[in-house]
Amino acid sequence: MIDKARRLHRTLSARLPDKPIFRRQHPLGPYVLDFYCTTAHLAIEIDGISHDMGERPALDQRRNAWLKHQGVTVVRLPAAELMQDVDAMADAIIQMASEKR
Repeated sequence: MIDKARRLHRTLSARLPDKPIFRRQHPLGPYVLDFYCTTAHLAIEIDGISHDMGERPALDQRRNAWLKHQGVTVVRLPAAELMQDVDAMADAIIQMASEKR
């Protein structure tokens, strides 16, 4: 999982012409976002199974509401999808950010 997360980070943070750039572990208010594109106001959160347990879903809802109030769109993606095809996930994220800019 760590290698795939690093690969995703390298792809999202690559500085290429006309490509949105993401920051990893970006602080915003009281939160730290997995990936954030400032030009698109887009946060990408990679959620493992712990996000389905206990009070975590309620915490994620509050976090999403706060970020939405700040003008940030939050997209939550299951970590299992990252494990299946990191390149397809990176392409989809870049496409989302490009459409929002």
